[in-house]
Amino acid sequence: MTVEMVVLMAMIFLFVLLGIVFRAGKGASLIAGYNTMSEEEKAKINEEELLKTMGNMSFSLTIPILLWLLSSRYEREDLFYSGLVLFILLVFGTIIYVNLARRFKR
Repeated sequence: MTVEMVVLMAMIFLFVLLGIVFRAGKGASLIAGYNTMSEEEKAKINEEELLKTMGNMSFSLTIPILLWLLSSRYEREDLFYSGLVLFILLVFGTIIYVNLARRFKR
């Protein structure tokens, strides 16, 4: 087992752990941008929905990382690039969704 594979497995573990924390309704201070808002701005945000979505994103990000792990194991670049595209789409898609959807506003 290579160092790369160990690092990728650790990343999967951390994203699953982070997803569990977010889905449990904890860890809002770990969300970049949210933790720097004033109390007045935070009052305008539905924290429960935000944490639920961030938890789902954290769980979802394990899929591209798993593709990277498989890419490393089987030496297939197509899996790496598929995972990279999926990772980028998930991150930017979630950012756009959170900023445009009304369900996060109070």
